[in-house]
Amino acid sequence: MTTLVKICGINSPEALDAAADAGADYIGFVFFPPSPRAVTPAEAAALSAHRPGGPARVGLFVDPSDDDVAEVLASLALDVLQVHGTPGRAAELRTRFGAPVWVAAGVGGAADLPTDDGGVDALLLDAKAPPGAALPGGNAQAFDWSVLRGWTAPAPWLLAGGLTPDNVAEAVRISGASAVDVSSGVERSRGVKDAGLIQAFVRNARARSSPDA
Repeated sequence: MTTLVKICGINSPEALDAAADAGADYIGFVFFPPSPRAVTPAEAAALSAHRPGGPARVGLFVDPSDDDVAEVLASLALDVLQVHGTPGRAAELRTRFGAPVWVAAGVGGAADLPTDDGGVDALLLDAKAPPGAALPGGNAQAFDWSVLRGWTAPAPWLLAGGLTPDNVAEAVRISGASAVDVSSGVERSRGVKDAGLIQAFVRNARARSSPDA
């Protein structure tokens, strides 16, 4: 099975082209102003129009109101809504906006692994944000992938948090992930994607082997 790859934090035509040319399955637009990768709805619409077709478009939101999501969808179509925070609203958001909903789950250890789907279409397993972090998610940190051994996933899931071209093949092998998500791990500087790193990440993510026994 081919590993699915999402390149998040797309904020330039060059980054979008690099992700599409590398064969990424998803690209992510970040609608969270504190992030160095954030884009406005208008900017995301222009980027999406730059490369019609290609990878599916994912919108990343943090504790969004319905109005926040509606404002983005008035400017461009999204294939997936990825939500950080706002637990328990997946079914509500899907019903209102008609798009699949992925919900991020911060993982520090086995006790943090979800045991029910909470109405989501997919879970995004990310490293738990460190105390006092200004941004949600793993903040370029990985969690112990071995905690996923023996976990019964209640929904489809993606692995995120601290992934790079150098470690993604190992992460897939250890965790058994069928989908991975990267942002800072394919950047040459904060918020600036690197085409070579994106290509290497996609290639290495798909050079998978069986999970460790």
